[in-house]
Amino acid sequence: MPDRQNDVRPVDRFVFEVDGIEIGQFREVNGLSVDVAVETVEEGGENQFVHKLPGRLSWPNITLKRGVIKSDSLFKWLSQTAGEGYAGNGNKLERRTVAITLVSVDGTRLREWSLADAFAVKWSGPTFAVTSSDNATEELEIAHHGFQSSQP
Repeated sequence: MPDRQNDVRPVDRFVFEVDGIEIGQFREVNGLSVDVAVETVEEGGENQFVHKLPGRLSWPNITLKRGVIKSDSLFKWLSQTAGEGYAGNGNKLERRTVAITLVSVDGTRLREWSLADAFAVKWSGPTFAVTSSDNATEELEIAHHGFQSSQP
C-alpha cells in the first residue's frame, strides 16, 4: 500500500500565529524563501574553475494576504512594534516567534514554518473603488531572522 502521508493535498488556508496565539488565517503567503550568497575564491595556478563557497543567508520579508474581516488583529500587532506602541515600550523592539501553518481542505495541518525574531513592518488595507468587483483585501509584511520548517 502506498504511503498516503506523502501525497500532495489541496491547500485551504494558512494559519498565522504570534507566540502561539492565532491572529489570522490567510489565502496567500509570499516570501518563504532563503538565498545563500556565494563567495568566489580564485586559486593561483588553478585555471579550470573558481572555488565557490557558501556565504551569508538572506531572508526576504514575508507577506500575508487575505480578505478583510471584522478583526483588526494584524493592525494591532503592527501598532505594538511601531509608532506609539514602540515609544510606549521605551523604544525597545519586541521581536516575536511567529508560525505559518499550511492547512489542507480536510483541516489537516501539513507543514509549519517558524520565523525567528519577527516583527511587522507594513500593513496595507483595501483599495476603495465602487466600480471594482474585487474583494477588499489586507496585507501584512513581516521582517524576520530566518525560519525553520517542520511537520506539526
